Amino acid sequence: MKKLWLLSASYVTALIVLFFYSFTQVDLSLTLSRASIYQTIEKNFQYIGFFQRPLSSEIFTIILLVLFACYILTLYLSLKNKLNLKYFKILIPVTFIILVFSYNAFSYDLFNYIFDAKIITHYAQNPYIHKASDFPGDPMLNFMRWTHRTYPYGPTWLLLTVPLSFLGMNIFLPTFFMFKILMGLSYLGSCYFIYKISDKLFPENKFINLSFFAFNPLVIIESLVSAHNDIPMIFLFLLSVYLYLMRKRIASGIFYLLSVGVKFSTGVFVPIIFYLMYLEKIKKKVDWEKIFIYSFFLSLLTVILASVRTTYQPWYMLLPLSMASFVPKKYYVFIPSAAASLFSTFIYIAYVYMTDYAKGYPFVIFNIEVAGVIVLIVLTSFYFLWQNLLRR
Repeated sequence: MKKLWLLSASYVTALIVLFFYSFTQVDLSLTLSRASIYQTIEKNFQYIGFFQRPLSSEIFTIILLVLFACYILTLYLSLKNKLNLKYFKILIPVTFIILVFSYNAFSYDLFNYIFDAKIITHYAQNPYIHKASDFPGDPMLNFMRWTHRTYPYGPTWLLLTVPLSFLGMNIFLPTFFMFKILMGLSYLGSCYFIYKISDKLFPENKFINLSFFAFNPLVIIESLVSAHNDIPMIFLFLLSVYLYLMRKRIASGIFYLLSVGVKFSTGVFVPIIFYLMYLEKIKKKVDWEKIFIYSFFLSLLTVILASVRTTYQPWYMLLPLSMASFVPKKYYVFIPSAAASLFSTFIYIAYVYMTDYAKGYPFVIFNIEVAGVIVLIVLTSFYFLWQNLLRR
């Protein structure tokens, strides 16, 4: 019990430090509040983030090390059946509460989501046709990036975000936090359905499955801090899977289409859907373990395609990690997922140390990505050979 309390305290402390650390990354062109006291505090935080980069990267590295240490220990305790549901009912909501109001420290995409909806609610224009740079007088352009692109997502994302933009009444801070809350609730919902699906299909593994996703530092950063719209897409897909298991086929299909309508990536699961329909037609029992293994590898295809189209981004791993959470005991799933999570967070260490516009940044990131691929291939191959030797 004492060790569990120490684990929980260490984890929560790391989350609190991450919350405060996120504000060291507030863009220099953005002021979140006009209150003089806050501005003084913000400038001190920004000084660390932008003008004391070695110190900033050291702080962030320590945060990551603590989070990964807690993650590994949580997985171990889950595997040994040392955790109960109460542990998760407390720590997952605590994770949400602490980080949902953090700054989107490692990505500017949240600003683009806000502006895409604003094009409709404030400018009464079509974001599929108009881009942020078409409105040069808007103050948000001072701290945005990718202002030259038109809306790249599906209609579901507009259905979710336009009401928030309308409620925000073109006031940045309330709108910003409503978008963050949407992402946070999607994280909570995803954790909930990973647990419910696991409880139905793999009851003996439900806690390690939930731990694998909910406390993964990469998942936490991309869902709650950087707040990428991959997590609402994943939530809707998991809801669709759960409804399918409850034999609510029409509702399942609707939520699957809504998921695809957020960011299209879950469209890669169409072959799985046709396969399930075929199994149902011939009245053959579904091997759900294989289904999630296939889904994991199909979701990796979305990472490859997106990386080839642009460059690899850490949040691309959210979808594969959500599928991996149902079969984490498979070494060929766990090892690549763990290595990708670790090396993806290394990218952010380079980001806070150098900034993404530094001359040598692309070369450093390329080396991190190559190292990550080599490590996951070597570790997976080594484990495979070791297992074969043990069987002889």
